[in-house]
Amino acid sequence: MSAIEFNREEKEILAKKIQMYFREELVQEIGQFDAEFLLDFFTETIGPYYYNKALADAQALLEGKMEEITDAFYEIEKPTEFIR
Repeated sequence: MSAIEFNREEKEILAKKIQMYFREELVQEIGQFDAEFLLDFFTETIGPYYYNKALADAQALLEGKMEEITDAFYEIEKPTEFIR
């Protein structure tokens, strides 16, 4: 897995969201630097769990769609004397 990275603009947006959360939910001010530091921590330590969950969800979705396609093939198959 490659590292989870955000560009400068994305990082600023996420840091502002962290600052807002601290202000509104914890009634505590946190600076831009500290918010970015916290974002880096969560990205490195917790990000892979979200990434792997997303991959598992995507894989399950794809497997379900493949089953639907396989079923559709069986539905349009013409009867013959051949045995599969």
